[in-house]
Amino acid sequence: MTITISQFISELTTNPALCITVILTMAVILVNGWTDAPNAIATCVSTRAIAPKPAIIMAAVFNFAGVFFMTIVNATVAQTIYKMVNFEGDSRNALVALCAAMVAIVLWATAAWIFGIPTSESHALIAGISGAAIALQNSISGINASEWVKVLIGLALSTFLGFSMGWVAVKLTELLCKKMDRQKTGPFFKNAQIGGAAAMAFMHGAQDGQKFMGVFMLGIFLSQGNSTIQEFSIPVWLMFLCSLVMALGTSIGGYRIIKAVGMDMVKLETYQGFSADLAGAGCILISSLTGIPVSTTHTKTTAIMGVGSAKRLSNVNWGVVKEMVLTWILTFPGCGLIGFLMAKLFIGIF
Repeated sequence: MTITISQFISELTTNPALCITVILTMAVILVNGWTDAPNAIATCVSTRAIAPKPAIIMAAVFNFAGVFFMTIVNATVAQTIYKMVNFEGDSRNALVALCAAMVAIVLWATAAWIFGIPTSESHALIAGISGAAIALQNSISGINASEWVKVLIGLALSTFLGFSMGWVAVKLTELLCKKMDRQKTGPFFKNAQIGGAAAMAFMHGAQDGQKFMGVFMLGIFLSQGNSTIQEFSIPVWLMFLCSLVMALGTSIGGYRIIKAVGMDMVKLETYQGFSADLAGAGCILISSLTGIPVSTTHTKTTAIMGVGSAKRLSNVNWGVVKEMVLTWILTFPGCGLIGFLMAKLFIGIF
């Protein structure tokens, strides 16, 4: 099942519930582009391969491309997010719960941005809608365990594969360029790192764009009173809408996140930044093609850790890493609890 743009506009003007849902979902996508997408360009900015403003514009463009092209090729990540929670039953209460989840996600992400902590919007999204679904069903039946397992697989994959691919990528780069003049290779790696950052931005759009489009489609169906639809196709107009909003969020800024990931955690040279981007983009590509939802923040930062650890463990600022990991760990119970409480509150009020 799907919805045409004419149907969408017609319902948007006559259905206040859908209008509110769309506004809140767009707010979450905007915040994702604002707080999550800067991770893609953190390394190329920190190594001065490219200045912050053109890097942000580049990230916005490639986020747009990633959302659009990857969804056409393989939209299984969107299907996973859609099916991992149970919003069946009273469609009105289900829609209210979903709106509450969106509010919880925006609150969590904005708080993380204020403190400059690169929290994962993917984890926040999963936690927020899961907490709201549990509140709606008054039990753990709000969670589809078979689909939620993919989240845990993605968590392990982005940690271990991201770290190991970062370590291998930088070791291989050092081996291949061992006998080369560093001054001569410098310009090449500077340009290569810009290309790697573009690839990371593309894959960020490919992963996170699909997640939010899955939630967007859920909101549309609930506003129509359909809470049992299992299969759907993402319309092209929605791909454009979500990618544009995400690109707008990226263009707003995100220098605090860039500083935390690309400057404070590890001091990187251009070839190391290139290796981290290559590893992160490769890990996300594998996850996207297999339909496993992963966090682009998590993947990129673990790839950077792997690159930094390849020479010496002391190269990594483990104090910053500890702060990030703690935020990741707290996101699931923290944002999940906020989603649960907000859903209960919203259902009671509305």
